[in-house]
Parts: sequence; structure tokens; C-alpha cells
Amino acid sequence: MESCSQEEKAAPETSDLTYAAATELTAAMAAREVSSAELTEAAISRIERFDQDVNAVCVRDFDRALTAARAADVARAKGDVRPLLGVPMTVKESFNVAGLTTTWGIPAFKDARAAEDAVAVARLKAAGAVVLGKTNVPFALGDLQTYNDLYGATGNPWNLGRTAGGSSGGSAAALAAGYGALSIGSDIAGSLRAPAHYCGVYAHKPSQGLLPTRGHTPPGTPPLAYERDLVTIGPMARGARDLSLMLDLLAEPDETAIGIAHALALPPARHDDLAAFRVLVVDTHPLIPTASSVRAAIGDLADRLSAAGAKVARESESLPDQVEAARLYMRLLLASWGAGYPQEVYEHLRLDAGRLDAGDRSLAAERTRGSVLSHRGWIAADSARVRNRQGWRELFAEFDIVLCPAMPTPAFPHDRSPDRWARRITIDGTDHDYADQLVWAGIASVPGLPATVAPIGRSADGLPIGAQLIGPMFEDRTPIRFAELLEREFGGFNPPPLARPRL
Repeated sequence: MESCSQEEKAAPETSDLTYAAATELTAAMAAREVSSAELTEAAISRIERFDQDVNAVCVRDFDRALTAARAADVARAKGDVRPLLGVPMTVKESFNVAGLTTTWGIPAFKDARAAEDAVAVARLKAAGAVVLGKTNVPFALGDLQTYNDLYGATGNPWNLGRTAGGSSGGSAAALAAGYGALSIGSDIAGSLRAPAHYCGVYAHKPSQGLLPTRGHTPPGTPPLAYERDLVTIGPMARGARDLSLMLDLLAEPDETAIGIAHALALPPARHDDLAAFRVLVVDTHPLIPTASSVRAAIGDLADRLSAAGAKVARESESLPDQVEAARLYMRLLLASWGAGYPQEVYEHLRLDAGRLDAGDRSLAAERTRGSVLSHRGWIAADSARVRNRQGWRELFAEFDIVLCPAMPTPAFPHDRSPDRWARRITIDGTDHDYADQLVWAGIASVPGLPATVAPIGRSADGLPIGAQLIGPMFEDRTPIRFAELLEREFGGFNPPPLARPRL
């Protein structure tokens, strides 16, 4: 790898607020040290300077952002103290923003403009956030890499030849590159967690059903409130405390939705001291190995937690069967995706499923079966999920946090081969099925548990490594608070070099 030609300019700024957290920006604005207009102009300048290479912000909304920033400055001068007043941020392309296109990376919808903001976007704007634009996604949000024929590929600011993750890869890359302090994304197969891990930032997948998804809507469909299985939206940031701030703003009921989860009052974090936490470390999976660099980073963190007084265990009989959970996740995940497949694709998969040997329990076979799962089959899978969730409930009587990988490797090289199901992921020199690495997304997604990803280290070649911190159902504040304490005790986000790969 060679440095980019702008390496001197790409070095981390220490004299300004490029990489400051939202809480730091609001404090600086309150102290009249900087204005929202200045912060927004600086963020726009940075995007214009670096994003030709990173390609994180695919839809720019700079004129309206500057207007909003100036209005925020006027409001602050009049005594307005909204929690995000004047803070520049980005939004994942899949969220509706009034007046901007929402394509999900699908060329047929290149002219599809949203008439109104998604609920999450509206709430963040109401809190004073300044939206700079929308961040890139993979085609139909369906990959661990971010590229599409409309907007091209997004590179990882730590090494542009590596994935930024998907499907919230543009948001993670934007945060790592210093394009605003906050972003929002979504998750069905690690789409918040994998990009945060790959890019060295923070993200939180909330408890299933907690945050309103209205307006995070496929183009061509009305922005109505509905709960799509496994799908969540969630906050992304460069600091753990900002996750908590955004969660508070987003976790209000959607008046058009029906569901108990929306009306729950979230309990406080279980503990406020690292030494009080009971942590179960799960760094390997029976169906796919974990890279030695990821295991080493998690092991080092576990040792530091022990030294800080936390109770750390590496096994528990209460942990639900992870092989069966992975198989279940693949069926549920592909059932959700398969429901939207064109009829001819669905029929082809139905024939493939019929040819499977009944004894084939591979994850690939479960994905094929899931793609054409009947309603009867889905009910059976959902019943198995209820049992899995009960197992986690029993586990969290013994532990407060499960510490595990977000993905089995650091960011991998771009692979744009058209058949994503035929791709391979290399783990410590051995190839494995590309889609099998999603087991680490499924570990929290099957039971619907909250999971926070926090940066904990870097690999030998300098790529970020994050830890997935899983907490009890509807106790979202517990993993977020744990991430805050890790950040305070051991450090967190570090700015990347914006490196260019060797040509």
C-alpha cells in the first residue's frame, strides 16, 4: 500500500473539530467557540476535498444544509438549546429525506424523490441536526460491500482497496472520514455492525421493534409504518455517548405504528462501573473460524476487563446452541429477502430447494430453503426463535454483556464478482463461504437483542477491529453504557490515514 498523494493533508487534524463528537460540538457552539455555519462549511469542504476517492456521500444537500446551519445559529443566539442544534450529520441513502432521491442503489429508481422525511430523519432535524446529504449503499441494501451502478463503490478510509462494509458502509466511511459527527443506518444482516467494525466507528443495533422504521422504505412503495422481520434502524457515531443521545431522540412511539415495543420505557444501564459488569466472551463460532487478529483484539480486551475488575468468563452452558441459531437465522433472513424476489427468481430457487438432500444442514442449504419458506415453515422457524430468545433471557440472568466479533475478519478487499453467493472470504489464509460470515450478525438478530459495536484495536496491517457488545432485550442502555466505559478507560475512535491502495 502506498500513501495517497494528499497524505500530508489527510493527516488527522488536531487543532479543529473535524473528528469531534456531537456532544463536543454542541458544547463548543454553546461556548461560542464555533458556529454551526462554520462547522457545516468545514464538513462540506472536507467532503469536496476527499470524497472523490472515498465516495461515501452519494447525494449532496449542501445548500439546504448551509441554510439550516445559519438558522441554527440564529436559534441558538435566541436561547434555543435543542440537543443536536447545529450539528452536521449524514443519513443513509435508504432513508427518505424530503426532496432528495431514495433509490436503494437501484438504477430503475434514479429519479424517485421523497415527498417527506422518514420519521427518524424528521426527529433528528427537529432536534436541530443539519443534514449534509445521503450516504452510499449496495444494490437493494444486499451486501457487505457498498457499491451500485448509480453511485459507484465506497472505499474504506483506512484503505480504499478494502470494503467499508454494507449496507450502511457509506455512513461508516463518512464518519471515519470526518464528514459530520453522526449518521443513521439500518441492519438486517449486520448492516450497522459490520461497517462500524470495518471503519473503526460506533454503531448500535437496537432491540427489535424499538425504533420506528417508517420512511426507511424501498423506493416505489408508500412510506407506511410496518415491521419487516429482522430489520432495525440505528444510530452511528464516532463516540459511544452520541449513540445514547440519538437513541433517546429516536426511541419515541410512532403514532401510526402498532406495537408494545414502541411504548416501552427503556431501563437504565445495569451498571456504571466496568468492574461491576459480568462479561461472557464468545470469540469463535462452530461453523466459521475467526481471524487470529480479531481473536487477539478481543482476547486483549478481555484481559484488560479482568484487570479492571470485571467478571469475565469464556464459556457458559446457558449460551443458546449457536449452530442451530445460525441455521435458523439463514432461513429467516432469506425468507425476508426472498419475499421480494422476482417471480422467475423465486421459481428457480423453489426448484433448487426441492433438489436439496434432506440431510444437508449446511448454511448454504438453509439459505436456499429460506428463500422459498412457506408460511407454515416460517411459523415453525419463528417458534424456534422464541425458544432461542428464552435461552438468551436465561443467559442474561448470569451475564450483563456478551462480547463477540462483529465479523470474522477486518475489512476485506473489494470483490465485485456478480454472483455474491459464489464469493469466498479468506480467513487466515483459508477460503470460506462469503455468506457464512453472517453468523455473527445472526447471533443478535435472531433473538432481536440490542448490540453495540465499539472500536477496540487494529490488525497488524492497520485495519480497525471492533467488538460486538450484546445486551439483554430492551436493555439497550446496557451495551451502549458498556461501550462508553470502554471508550473512557481504553480509548475508542482514531482518525484514519485516508490511504490509497497501490495501483
